[in-house]
Amino acid sequence: MLLSSCVVWRYRSFADFRAACPGGDPSLQQTIFDRLDEGLAWLEKLGAPVVARETGNPLTAGYRFEPRGLTNALVEAAGPELRFRASATDCDLYRDGPLILATGGFQASPELVEQHVAPAAPLRLRANPWSSGDGLRVGLERGAALSAGMDEFYGRNMPDADFGEAEFVPQAQLYGRYARVYNERGEEFFEGEVSWSENDLVQATARQPGARAWYVLDEAGLGRLVRDRTVRDYVEGAPTRLEPAELPFPAPAGAVTAVRVKPGITHTIGGLRIDRRARVVGDKGQPVPGLCAAGVDAGGVAAGGYASGLAAALVFGRIAAETAFA
Repeated sequence: MLLSSCVVWRYRSFADFRAACPGGDPSLQQTIFDRLDEGLAWLEKLGAPVVARETGNPLTAGYRFEPRGLTNALVEAAGPELRFRASATDCDLYRDGPLILATGGFQASPELVEQHVAPAAPLRLRANPWSSGDGLRVGLERGAALSAGMDEFYGRNMPDADFGEAEFVPQAQLYGRYARVYNERGEEFFEGEVSWSENDLVQATARQPGARAWYVLDEAGLGRLVRDRTVRDYVEGAPTRLEPAELPFPAPAGAVTAVRVKPGITHTIGGLRIDRRARVVGDKGQPVPGLCAAGVDAGGVAAGGYASGLAAALVFGRIAAETAFA
């Protein structure tokens, strides 16, 4: 939460949710759609500061919070029992009682990303360094099934250069739909129209040679508006901006500039399979005794597309607590 732009949202209609994420579990999607508003009210009641009560996207509804204020509100609500830097082996302490897995996915494990997501080259991490699959491993040890979308991830195409936490949001290159996109061989590899989220383009880039792409822009593309910035603003701040003559393939007619990009992985989309009560389930749909999952340890919500990971974490985190400690 602390590293995000802190917009917690859902699609305005359930039909839009299904259309955007057709591979996801409809029952989990419906639960998020139905219960997000009460979750947002709960966060606000805890003292999380609301920056805006709209997302700025006509397709979505939700709140923008101030990241540090929201994080502090959750920490304060947890009280003195909250422990930091605990090992995943501490799960052994809870084998006889309820356990909620919420370690944040496996994007920080190069081995698991290579195994499941299978990008063409290692992906750079655009997230905290601790979400390395501990929840996935514990769940599988206890007989959990895997969800749909194990080969999918949410991320952003970033300049192909080093970046730190402070650049996670401002350096995201969110204008691929206004560019001509090429791989290292000079091939336009993305077929069809890029989605508004551009997550489909990011995943396609991850499977290109070297997991790289070039966004090539003309004057019209540079003038387009993305959120509150022009594409020109994004490009001028990119450290891997190139002149057309510097491209490793012939520049298309009208090209003015280009940016070399590489995906940064924010979180995985697949994970442990859960039911509507956030219970981890096995291959036959039977609950694994005493085990719940939330956040992106619980997979399959956004399979086939893109949805708010923060919304899924909020809704199923609260449901997991209700289930585990009822």
